[in-house]
Amino acid sequence: MNKEPEKGTNTPEPIWSDAYTICQNLQEGSVSSEKLMENIYERIESINPQINAIVNLLSKEEALALAKDSDKVSISERGPLHGLPMAPKDAVAVKGFPTTLGYKPFADKIETDDDQLAKRLRKAGAIFIGHTNMPEFGLGSNTFNSVFGTTCNPYDLSKSAGGSSGGSAAALATDMLPLADGSDMGGSLRNPASFCNVVGFRPSIGRMPKGLGAAWYGRLSTTGPMAKTVKDTAFLMSIISGEDRTDPLTLTDSEEDFLQAMIPYKIKSHNQLRVAISPCLGTLPVDSQVLEIIKSAGDTFKGIDAQITYIDPPLEGAMESFQIQRAVGLRGLGKMLDQSVKDWKKYAKDSTKWNIEKGLSLTIEEMIRAEIIRTNIYSSISTFFEDYDVLLLPSAQVPPFDLSNEWVKEIEGEKQKTYIDWMSVCCMISVTGLPAISVPGGFTNEGLPVGIQLVGKPRGDVELLKIAHLFESITNFYKIKPQFI
Repeated sequence: MNKEPEKGTNTPEPIWSDAYTICQNLQEGSVSSEKLMENIYERIESINPQINAIVNLLSKEEALALAKDSDKVSISERGPLHGLPMAPKDAVAVKGFPTTLGYKPFADKIETDDDQLAKRLRKAGAIFIGHTNMPEFGLGSNTFNSVFGTTCNPYDLSKSAGGSSGGSAAALATDMLPLADGSDMGGSLRNPASFCNVVGFRPSIGRMPKGLGAAWYGRLSTTGPMAKTVKDTAFLMSIISGEDRTDPLTLTDSEEDFLQAMIPYKIKSHNQLRVAISPCLGTLPVDSQVLEIIKSAGDTFKGIDAQITYIDPPLEGAMESFQIQRAVGLRGLGKMLDQSVKDWKKYAKDSTKWNIEKGLSLTIEEMIRAEIIRTNIYSSISTFFEDYDVLLLPSAQVPPFDLSNEWVKEIEGEKQKTYIDWMSVCCMISVTGLPAISVPGGFTNEGLPVGIQLVGKPRGDVELLKIAHLFESITNFYKIKPQFI
């Protein structure tokens, strides 16, 4: 039986229908930031104790004071996010707040400056009210840690909200925030979006400020936007993306390019949309209900006369490369912890220690091999996308799973070797560096959300968002909210 939260009798409805419209209202002054802040805090006070999505939360009095100050700013000086309450992921440094990374020794570490993502949000006028919860160091697609505890799935409190951006996804699903952000190494934007029936967009590597991470061409991680709809996701992307001169891989699409993605893809009569479908990337185990939803998504595209081809993309060695390059990054984390936290292993979860130790045991030959594999994959998949406009596959190999399990150990009878393997459907795509997005794709027989993952051409972020928007405009699964809100 699903464990559903109880709706508070005094929980007000959200005063926004979508993020883009409320931001326009705030910018033109037809809605006050104070009114929106009051509404959001009333919802947080009613819902968050059950979901545990937002952490490091300012007091209501502090937040309302910031909102009142925001309302005093002249209309002509207001940015696109003016007066909008936001809670960045707890990996994003925000001045005056602790950045805990879900790790107890960092619980009281107060930041003295914003990181690049926070600077862009603040410059646009956002008001920071806290952080969203994440697993320790963002490792694993189940949001729990020893600082703040577990984030529950809004559609069933006994299930996982996914991760590592689980707090962001759950806050969006319950209308405690209109917009959110996340980060993604092996699915941390896409997996929680799938589990919570929202949108998570992993941009091309170099599209966002580089933030945390290691290496140059070996980079796997990127930040990205999350929202309830593709339109709102594209809107936020227009604000937070852009050139970062400190990043050797930086890409430069303009704000106007991403605003264009707020309009769905239009199929030209002389040129069909070409959709490649790979339900299991060749041999990955995938839950039977997830497979049914992927088939249904394919039928949706077929229904608009898209050209459908069932084919697996060239990803030989992708998981090997991912595991090695992920461990390279965690090797750096281990060295940092050795220098900054006495007896750091005493506070870390077993999967964190295992992955760091794996990184420290790597040989130069393994690291070089991973880079060669990844380079070959990029070349092959770039050629693959000469014949297709988009690749369709699952965002997660399973529906939301029980919170009593730290990670998925078996799928359709096939045992998973590590806490990462059950996320391979996202990890393997991360290796390509291509843009990927999770969009609500349907529900299981038990009423649990399942997302579809769409992957775009090299540097084809804007076109991918338009195609995702087209699918969303036909299916409208995002309109199905958790019952208690």
